[in-house]
Amino acid sequence: QLQLVESGGGLVQPGGSLRLSCAASPFRLDYYVIGWFRQAPGKEREGVSCISSSGDRTKYADSVKGRFTISRDNAKNIVYLQMNSLKSDDTAVYYCAAQRDPYSTMCAMPGVPVLRDFASWGQGTQVTVSS
Repeated sequence: QLQLVESGGGLVQPGGSLRLSCAASPFRLDYYVIGWFRQAPGKEREGVSCISSSGDRTKYADSVKGRFTISRDNAKNIVYLQMNSLKSDDTAVYYCAAQRDPYSTMCAMPGVPVLRDFASWGQGTQVTVSS
């Protein structure tokens, strides 16, 4: 069973930055597509970004495009979400999720990652953007 642990959340002022990390064990992430999702209080969990298992494709929700960057370091078995120019609307619990995708077919179509496509989930990390 793949286990994912998110870290890097916290309290930041509007306009600030945070980098979230998603560490995996005991399996390597090389053949997994990774998605980042978030859930704000009273709202449904929504897709934010994904990176293909091959690492050559990324997708972003329109609301974060140009501000967030997803990346992966397969040597460290970690996926990152760099979040810049944070807004109060970005306040949420952020989750990473993984799905085995050895042929790198996912994170290819337009649009955000879909919850039902991912089997493994982390416990989430809180991001609060407030002055």
